[in-house]
Amino acid sequence: MSENQTPAAPLGADLGEEGVKENRRIRSFVVRAGRMSSKQERGLTDGMRRYGVEFKNEAHDWTSSFGRAAPRILEIGFGMGQTTAEIALALPDRDFIAVEVHPPGVGNLCNLLDEKGLSNVRVVQHDAVELLTHMIEPDSLAGVHIYFPDPWHKKRHHKRRLIQAPLVALLASRLVPGGYLHLATDWVPYAEQMLEVLSAERALENSVADYAPKPSWRPLTKFENRGLKLGHEVRDLLFHRTI
Repeated sequence: MSENQTPAAPLGADLGEEGVKENRRIRSFVVRAGRMSSKQERGLTDGMRRYGVEFKNEAHDWTSSFGRAAPRILEIGFGMGQTTAEIALALPDRDFIAVEVHPPGVGNLCNLLDEKGLSNVRVVQHDAVELLTHMIEPDSLAGVHIYFPDPWHKKRHHKRRLIQAPLVALLASRLVPGGYLHLATDWVPYAEQMLEVLSAERALENSVADYAPKPSWRPLTKFENRGLKLGHEVRDLLFHRTI
């Protein structure tokens, strides 16, 4: 930085009161009813004792939870957890914080962690925005994964979409410099909005001209396969924090 430049404000400092309120309104989920199998119920009750981290309104010691210091990746909305488990298996040198609210998916992921013998995943059953705000400190994440969030197709529902400017600013503030934000969707209008919102965030830079190729370590998800069968185009976005 030159002598004539004004020091940049800390990331997230420019959100202002309205930005903070907006983040409080944004939810990473919509409550949906869903039946649980007996196996998922066991995974939820027994598995969360092994892999779960209870939500609290304070910063969390993730190094203690994982029992080591390693690059940490946050996955928001992991569904039934198959993709989370496969990526964690493919990247054993990284630790994954997986956040989801729906009990069947939480129970299923815990079962997968047992079946695959994975120790590099911790599960939080709570809203991701509150998790980011309270339990994850600034400059602490090596990456964030958000795969196939609800596109909210109808125009009047677009305000419910997860990827909005206040949340992106919060995500950027939690990344370490050089950390990445990786998103994927099979709904092109949502991909276009994602690209616009991410490109407008001063702390982030696109890794390519527009959409990125799918990384080799990201498996095809259930939603992705369904979208491909319907003729949808899948778009990946990969941005890095630069400041």
